[in-house]
Amino acid sequence: MTMNPSRFDLASLRLFVFAADAGSLTAGAERYGISLAAASKRIAELEARVGSALLLRSKQGVTPTPAGHTLKRHAIELVARLEQMAVAMADFQRDIHGHLRLWANTSAFAGFLPEVLADYSTTYPHIKLDLEDMLSDVTARAVATGAVELGIVGENTLAEDLETLVCDVDDLVLLIHPGHALTGKGTVSLAQAIEYDFVALGRTTSLTRHIHAAAEAAGRSLKVRVQVRSFDAMSRMVATGLGIAVLPSAGALPHASALGLEILHLDGPWTKRRLLLAMRDRHALSGPASAFVTLVEKRMEEQADGIA
Repeated sequence: MTMNPSRFDLASLRLFVFAADAGSLTAGAERYGISLAAASKRIAELEARVGSALLLRSKQGVTPTPAGHTLKRHAIELVARLEQMAVAMADFQRDIHGHLRLWANTSAFAGFLPEVLADYSTTYPHIKLDLEDMLSDVTARAVATGAVELGIVGENTLAEDLETLVCDVDDLVLLIHPGHALTGKGTVSLAQAIEYDFVALGRTTSLTRHIHAAAEAAGRSLKVRVQVRSFDAMSRMVATGLGIAVLPSAGALPHASALGLEILHLDGPWTKRRLLLAMRDRHALSGPASAFVTLVEKRMEEQADGIA
């Protein structure tokens, strides 16, 4: 028996995706902007329409049932298409010739991304840019659920259901304050640097996870004294002598110059950190998003040719 598509309402499907993605009906309700009681009622009505349980409830939260997993996959596609349609229609009303929605991590914004966006805007001056600086994990989830078409994340970010391509390679460097014991060393190993206190971004950021992983691989632990939210704040903490910091070179250079800090090179393959451009399905991208992917690929090819 074929189920009538009109029995599904998009509001409930969107709520279901939010709750399943968060693993919590409460979090799903908060993100959707309704009460928990209203959310529970909507999910119960959706399950009644489907004729099957969609979420397993427990003290730890909610997890999709087999039927829920199937519905989530199709609901994400439907919600993503709806988001694209809404943006396209809004652009049409404002006489905008396209819309690029892109979320990226701090390393991308501090590094290669501004230059690429400048080239993109020059080539496509009538396309509106909608950009946000977000954690890699948050960005990957947003792409997976269709909230944005494209995201730039660290390579250590969980993105199993997404298509990815390398869009940049960070050269990680060490930022130290004048008079530090490592001053004048030029190049240092992680083993040397790890003897000192560090200033870092939050533990959940892809960059901090990357540094912790490198330390653990060397059988050591990172001594993080201060955690902040931006490269600017990291650099200012380093300038006060509260610790040293690992940053992408592009993010470290302007702060080192402004604050009189020293940049040291770091040894080891772990200092080459790849950033990934993530998308759900390249063949389903809008024109503006597809054009951005092509521009990034061209840039990477030109860099490879220059190295060769």
